Amino acid sequence: MLALARLIIVGFIVLTVVYISLSLYSRSVRKSKLRQKWDEDIRRGDRNAYVRRGLKIYDRSLRRKLLWGVYVVPVVTIAVVIYLVNFT
Repeated sequence: MLALARLIIVGFIVLTVVYISLSLYSRSVRKSKLRQKWDEDIRRGDRNAYVRRGLKIYDRSLRRKLLWGVYVVPVVTIAVVIYLVNFT
């Protein structure tokens, strides 16, 4: 039982670090693309306001929500492996 608790705690910490890293990377890539699009196409108005609006839209997007798969996929995989090893 102690090994399971250790696996859960260490796994949660590792997955949290991976999630935060991916989230920051994805957001910076999106911000870079918004700035590049503004520089190439728009060039009128406030660039920072355009980027802020784009990031608000990004925060509600499916791509942002798919990052939660970082938690879901490993947990489901481990649960399936434990089930298959113990009950089949």
